[in-house]
Amino acid sequence: MKFSIIIPTLNEEKTIASCLLPLQALRSNCEIIIVDATDNQPLIDSPHTRLADQTISSKKGRALQMNIGASHASGDILIFLHADTTLPEHALQLIERHLGNKQWGRFDIRLSGNHVMLKVIAWMMNRRSRLTGIATGDQVIFVRREAFSAVGQYPEIALMEDIALSKTLQKISPPICLNAKVTSSGRRWERYGIYRTILLMWSLRLRYFFGADPETLAALYCRGQFWKP
Repeated sequence: MKFSIIIPTLNEEKTIASCLLPLQALRSNCEIIIVDATDNQPLIDSPHTRLADQTISSKKGRALQMNIGASHASGDILIFLHADTTLPEHALQLIERHLGNKQWGRFDIRLSGNHVMLKVIAWMMNRRSRLTGIATGDQVIFVRREAFSAVGQYPEIALMEDIALSKTLQKISPPICLNAKVTSSGRRWERYGIYRTILLMWSLRLRYFFGADPETLAALYCRGQFWKP
């Protein structure tokens, strides 16, 4: 198998190197594609782009950016990696070993940070994902190229695109839930407060379930607010 790692970025010029450096050992069997939506000092002008195979400028929108990256990818397996997340050791071998006849999957997650509740949150995310078959982008979704095309790629909505993609992919195949853990930044949880962010995320999910506009939900998410974006 050949893999394509697609990284959507927005204002990650200070942190992108920490994302790209651990991926260099994988490049013999993997291409790295950055799709950047930064307006001021875009990454395409950064020296760090030498650590990727392609750096593409895009309009803002994580789903849009990931779809653009997929359209430029040549891999059999697409891996959608957030810029504040790192893969576990031997990630590609684990995917190849366990994917079998399934079409997609995700990793377990741990959240970096000092607060003890971050471990609880990560455990709950992993448990919920196993029970529902829904993956979050932080868990690093990987999918066969053909399956991604068959379901129409990511729906280009402002938020909850990972949930929407998971639901369509479930119609083709249940996900592979790998025990190996990606490490994702707990910065959002610590910035807005652990318990407040838990309530906010459940509130946004519930409102999305009942048909709320993803644009409105995205504005609330970005500001850490419950009402009036």
